Amino acid sequence: MLARTLRLPPRLWMAVAAAIALAVSLLISVPTSGFGASASGCRAEYTLNEWSGGYTAQVHVTNLGAALSSWRLTWTYAGDQKITSAWNATVTQNGHSVTAVNASYNGVVAAGGTVDFGVQGTAGSAGSQPADFALNDLPCGGVSTTPPTTPPTTPPTTPPTTPPTTPPTTSPPAGCDSATICTGFEDQSGAGPAGDWRFTAPDCQGTGTAAIDTTVAHSGSKSLRVDGKAGYCNHAFVASTADLSSVGPVVYIRMWVRHTTALPTSHVAFVSMPDSSQGGRALRIGGQNGALQWNRESDDATLPAQSPAGVSLSSPLPTLTWQCLRFAVDTTAPKLDTWLNDTQIPGLHADGVPTQDIDQQWLSRTTPPRPTALRLGWESYATGDDTLWFDDVAVGSAPLGC
Repeated sequence: MLARTLRLPPRLWMAVAAAIALAVSLLISVPTSGFGASASGCRAEYTLNEWSGGYTAQVHVTNLGAALSSWRLTWTYAGDQKITSAWNATVTQNGHSVTAVNASYNGVVAAGGTVDFGVQGTAGSAGSQPADFALNDLPCGGVSTTPPTTPPTTPPTTPPTTPPTTPPTTSPPAGCDSATICTGFEDQSGAGPAGDWRFTAPDCQGTGTAAIDTTVAHSGSKSLRVDGKAGYCNHAFVASTADLSSVGPVVYIRMWVRHTTALPTSHVAFVSMPDSSQGGRALRIGGQNGALQWNRESDDATLPAQSPAGVSLSSPLPTLTWQCLRFAVDTTAPKLDTWLNDTQIPGLHADGVPTQDIDQQWLSRTTPPRPTALRLGWESYATGDDTLWFDDVAVGSAPLGC
C-alpha cells in the first residue's frame, strides 16, 4: 500500500518553514562556553604604570552580558612584557598571549558588574598597550587604556601631612618585660643564633648567613646580623621559637633595624611571619620600588599597591642608621598599621575601607591575619644584596614604643 502524501496549503507550508528556521537559529545561539554566558562581551580598562625595566597594570573589566559564575580574560602583548606576579586573579603567559582566570572569591560577576585585578612584570622596551581583550572567548566591545605614568624613582622621605587616621599623641612605653618576645640578643653566647632563635630558610636556602654581632648594637653589646644575598628564592632568616598563636587580639611588633643598601625596585622581605589564615604562608614586611611594603604570600597582594599613588604614600627605609619599626596587626579584622620612628606611614595603614591604588588590593581578602611566629632576615626575588642588623625586638598584646 502506497503511503499517502501529505498535502498542505501553501500558506501553511510557509508557516512551518518559518518555525523550523526559528528553531535552528535558537539552537545556534545557545552559548557553548564552559564559563558563564557573556553574549555581549565586556569593556576593559587597562591602566599602566611603567618605569625603566618594569611595569604594573590595573585591569578593570565590566561585564556587558549575562551574569557570570566564573570568568577568563585574555589579551596579547605586542612588546616584550613578561608578567612576574598578579593579584586578584591567576595569570599565565605563553609567549605574547596572556590569560587571567578569576580567583576563588571573585568568580561571580553580575550583569553590568565589574571585577578588578592587577599584574606586575618586566619590560625591556616599551610596547603598545593591549587592545584585544576577550571575556570568556568573546571580544570586548570597549577597550580603553590609560597613558603610562612614571612612578617616582625616590619616594618622598616624609609622608603627607594628613594621614588617614590620627596617630597616637604619645608613644607607648619602650619596655617589653611582659611581652611574649622581648630580646636584645644579650643572652646569645655563641657566634650563631641559638636557644630561642634558630636559623631557617623557609622555602629554599641560598648563600645568605646569620650571626650574633658584638661590634654593632642599638643597645647593649650584641645584635642579630643577617647578610642577605640576591637571587630568586634566596632565604636566610632567624626564627623565634615563641608561639604567637595566642597573642592578641592585636599583635604589636617592635624592632630596631639597621641596613646597608637602599631598598631595591624588585620585591624583597626582611620580616616573615607564618600566618595560619593563609595556611601557614607568610605575612611579610619588606620593600618594593624603593619603599617599605607589606606582602601577603598566598596571593602576592601588597600594601600599598605598587602604583605611583601607593608608593608615594610609603617611605624608604633609611640606611646606615638604626630605625625603629612598629606594627599593629589586628587578628579580628583585616586591619593593620605601621610606624617608622613614631611616624605613621599612611600607605602602610589598612583601616578596612578600600581605597583605589592604595589598599584596595590588600583588602580584597577579608579574612583577618593570624601570625603564629616571627622570622627576621632577608629574601630576594631578583636583585638586592643587603646586610641588616636587628636589635631590641619585641612582640606582645599591648602597644610597644620605641
